[in-house]
Amino acid sequence: MKLLVYGAGRTGSVFSTHLHEAGHDVSLLARGERLAALRRHGVQLAEENSPAVRRVPVPVVEHPAGGYDLIAVLVRTHQVDAVLESLAGLEGDVLFMLNWAAGARPLGAVIGHERVLLGFPTDAGTMDGDVVRHRAANLMTRLTPMPIGEPDGRATPRLERIVRTFRSAGINAKAEPRMDAWLKTHAAFAVPLEQAAHAAGGPEALAGDPDAVRDMIRLMRQHLAALPTPPVPRGFVALRALPEGLLVAVLRRFLRSSTAAHSGLSSASPAAMAELERMAGQMRAW
Repeated sequence: MKLLVYGAGRTGSVFSTHLHEAGHDVSLLARGERLAALRRHGVQLAEENSPAVRRVPVPVVEHPAGGYDLIAVLVRTHQVDAVLESLAGLEGDVLFMLNWAAGARPLGAVIGHERVLLGFPTDAGTMDGDVVRHRAANLMTRLTPMPIGEPDGRATPRLERIVRTFRSAGINAKAEPRMDAWLKTHAAFAVPLEQAAHAAGGPEALAGDPDAVRDMIRLMRQHLAALPTPPVPRGFVALRALPEGLLVAVLRRFLRSSTAAHSGLSSASPAAMAELERMAGQMRAW
């Protein structure tokens, strides 16, 4: 497959690196200072706090042209509108792997409904300057698979081909027949979590305030109850069924973990806040 990874942040960088090292014809799209850094040093990867930095010469492009078998979009939610405009002139299926709770229709309305697939990267990491710091067990090796799926839930030949391609690169992908419900469920959980973490000053600070964690759980439960379909994965039903005190203890432990520390919950950048507001707006629509 000829692949374009649209977005050279932490996830797009790790994703394209594994595809490149597996021998696939992949290009990483970047612009501005990020493009310049990638052309100088390639993708720079380091595990968590390790001083060892690995450099991988992934091919980079600024202005893609022509056609691709697959374009994987890994950007923030509020950047999608600008991405859609540039994708309209390219050929190829488009897999949107990002926080997105608005369904496939607004995406397909711009680039063609037949081109759209949905997914979500299940990695964790942060940008340290031009270096991507990630956990040793990131989305390529962790037990939680990376879900991707057709908007209508069909098991299509192209979906099977994409899953095989990702797995050949060590990416733990799986076909998810209810991808739209998965994304909406994730938003119902993630938006209150990120709002509470930002308000507290980070996940560690939030863990130290059990009342704030309790308020966050109640908001998650309200969002899950308002979902237009049953939650996916079904394990999220536990957020509505388990005793509140138990959930407070579990989530406080998570907030103190290295997973939370490297998940982006500590970021209060303008981009992170803009994405959070866009996600909240998509949730308000349903």
